[in-house]
Amino acid sequence: MGLYGGGVVLNDVFDADLDQVERPERPIPRGAASRRSAGLLGTGLLLGGILAAAQASATSAWLAAAIAGLAVLYDARGKHHPLLGPLNMGACRGGNLLLGLSAVPGAPAQFWYLALIPVVYIAAITAVSRGEVNGGDKRVLLLSVGLYALVISSVLGLLRLPQAHTWVALPFLMLFAAMVFPPLLNALRSLRPPDVRLAVRAGVLALILLDATVAAGFAGWWYGLLVLALLPLSRWLAGRFAVT
Repeated sequence: MGLYGGGVVLNDVFDADLDQVERPERPIPRGAASRRSAGLLGTGLLLGGILAAAQASATSAWLAAAIAGLAVLYDARGKHHPLLGPLNMGACRGGNLLLGLSAVPGAPAQFWYLALIPVVYIAAITAVSRGEVNGGDKRVLLLSVGLYALVISSVLGLLRLPQAHTWVALPFLMLFAAMVFPPLLNALRSLRPPDVRLAVRAGVLALILLDATVAAGFAGWWYGLLVLALLPLSRWLAGRFAVT
C-alpha cells in the first residue's frame, strides 16, 4: 500500500502543472492539497513501504527500494517516453510480484519468470492509457490487443507445467479475457477518450483476475477464489475513486 500509494501521490506532484489544464479535478489543481504536502506524503508512503518490506527480509527490502525507485522514475521521466514509459510501469508491477514471492526465501530467484507476465500486461495498459485525454491511437490499441493475447498465451504455457492445475485455472482465465477484451475492442473502434478510459479501468481491475488465474493454477481453486473475492470490493471502490 505504501509503495503503490506513494507512486500515485508523487505522480500528481510531478504532474501538478499539467493537471491544471488536463485534470483540474485532481487534489492539487483544485486546491485540496499543496504540492509540498503531497510531496511529503508520497515520500513518506514510499519509505513506509520499504520499512514494512524490511520486516520480512533484506531481499524484500531491496526489492521494495527498487520498486520505489522505478515508481519515482516513471512519475518524473518514464511516462513521457512512448516506449520506455509503459515498460517502466510494467517493471513496477513485475517487481511487485517478486516482492510478494520474497515472503518465501529463494522464491524470487526460482520463479523470476512469473514477473514477466505483469510487465507485459501493465505495459499494454499503460500504452492504452495515453489516449485517455485526447483519444486513442489505433496502432497502440492494436498492439495492446496483441500483448493481451501474448499474456493469455503465456499463462496457458505456465498451466502446462507438471505442477499446474490446468482445468482449475481455465475458468479464471476465461473471466479475465471476457473482462479485458470487450472494452479494449470498443475503444479500438471508437478511439474516443471515454471509451479508452473504460478500457484502462477494465484492464487495471482485471489484474485481480490475472492473479487469481495464477493462484488457482499453482495452488488450487480455493486460492483462486480468495484472490477473486477482491474483485467486487475493487469494483465498488472504483466507483468512488478514480482508477486512471
